Amino acid sequence: MYQQHFALTELPFSIVPNSRFLYQSRRHKEAIFQIQAGLGEGGGFAMLTGEVGTGKTTIAKSILKTLAETTRAGLILNPTFSNHELLEAICDEFDLIYEPQSSLKQLNQQIHQFLLDNHAKRIQTLLVIDEAQHLSADVLEQLRLLTNLETESQKLLKVLLIGQPELQQKLKMPQLRQLAQRMTGRYHLLPLNQDETRDYVKFRLTLAGGSPELFSAPSIKYIAKHTTGIPRLINLVCDASLKQAYSLGESQPSNATVQAACDDVMSFQTGSVNPPQTAVRHSFSIRPLAVASVMGAILAAGAYFYTPTLVTPWVIASVHQQYPQVESLTQDKLVFPSEVKALLNQGISLEGGISELYQVWGYKASVLDQLCLDENDSLFRCQRSQANLTELVQINRPVLLTLDIDGQPRYAVLYSVSNQNVELFINGQLVIFERDWLSSVWQGQYRHIWQSRWNETLKEGMRGEPIALLDRTLSKVLGEPDSSNNLFDAELKRKVELFQRWQGLTVDGIAGHRTLRILEELAQQDAPTLQRVEENSNV
Repeated sequence: MYQQHFALTELPFSIVPNSRFLYQSRRHKEAIFQIQAGLGEGGGFAMLTGEVGTGKTTIAKSILKTLAETTRAGLILNPTFSNHELLEAICDEFDLIYEPQSSLKQLNQQIHQFLLDNHAKRIQTLLVIDEAQHLSADVLEQLRLLTNLETESQKLLKVLLIGQPELQQKLKMPQLRQLAQRMTGRYHLLPLNQDETRDYVKFRLTLAGGSPELFSAPSIKYIAKHTTGIPRLINLVCDASLKQAYSLGESQPSNATVQAACDDVMSFQTGSVNPPQTAVRHSFSIRPLAVASVMGAILAAGAYFYTPTLVTPWVIASVHQQYPQVESLTQDKLVFPSEVKALLNQGISLEGGISELYQVWGYKASVLDQLCLDENDSLFRCQRSQANLTELVQINRPVLLTLDIDGQPRYAVLYSVSNQNVELFINGQLVIFERDWLSSVWQGQYRHIWQSRWNETLKEGMRGEPIALLDRTLSKVLGEPDSSNNLFDAELKRKVELFQRWQGLTVDGIAGHRTLRILEELAQQDAPTLQRVEENSNV
């Protein structure tokens, strides 16, 4: 309808998943890398999660297009299967013949023979299941049993699960512990930020033969804010904007047209939130003790924040100093700005802070998770530690800080750090202020989480998947060849001893609690990192 009007060769904002239109933001590139790595040699399961419309299926199709000729892949969409129906669907996808009334055993044997035949031909079999959050625990366990067939070096069937965040919660069920531990690649896909939204729109316009400048900067900013960076919603809004602009005879969509189209599209989206109101400027004072007051300012701006479990408006409090003489004040002479202190005072709950830390990882914390217990059957470990900001920057992971606000403990997630600023995530808000001020409310105590890999002591003579994972992980951390062995032999004991010597542990060649916890922390492949705060984020 509007293609010719805007000199387009095709529709740029179709919501049909098309790998040719895959805009590879940093997050999308990370997702593809993590999933491909997880499905590499030795891996059995990988998982890609994200909210509706973030581009999961498009990424999966892109991965399928890049597979080697030696890989045979099957794609199952929208599964709502029983155990029996799952096996039948797999047979159907790979064109396997079976009797209509075949038993589970017969279907399993048919699939196993197919996998063995492929292996004999040096063909790797990959099964991709979209919308996997609909699979029941029994069906997921049946899927795990299918991957038990393996050689000494690799699984004969590799599985990529794609689903919404509920899939992560499902894998935390006790009966799915073994499946969760077999996940060698995980990635949670977050929405696009404002810059990525701009590049995404320009990318699709250019690919469709149009002008990348068809949408103005204010229009794209409005779209980014109201769609919360979800590509499918961006497509809907941009398509509606072009249709409306065409009907009005505009050479390019005006800001008014884009805003009207955006508001109309978003009014039909369940769970959407109203954008924050126009920014309001506040003022405060920084007073040296017993010294003349020095004026400062605080700018509060509205934006949005996306987490895997909810979409919440945030407030960015960007604190900056207006006068150079403030820099000459020593830290103990600064009074923390009351406006920022009021925001930090909202973090009264340790459990709430732990929950927000899990959100940054892309998970929804259970009641037990929020207690920060190092339980053996949990997918995550949680621990309290002590460090300074420089050390946390080197660790490069979000952590939960314990703040001291007027003698009361408060909790906030350290979300990002730059040379000048820190950004804390607290009670659904992001608060930015100068990093030098952090030491006035934080004395170094923090809590951090990491993904669990092992739940028992491992030692020489043991055999199984946990041993194979230990060998792969140690080999990667130590930079040594992977022996592709699921037996704890003398060579693996040597690697354990080498790791223990490196970490200053008791060298006994037994992978016990302390050794495994340190190894788990060092080997977090899909952990979130501290974001970079824009140095001029106060404008």
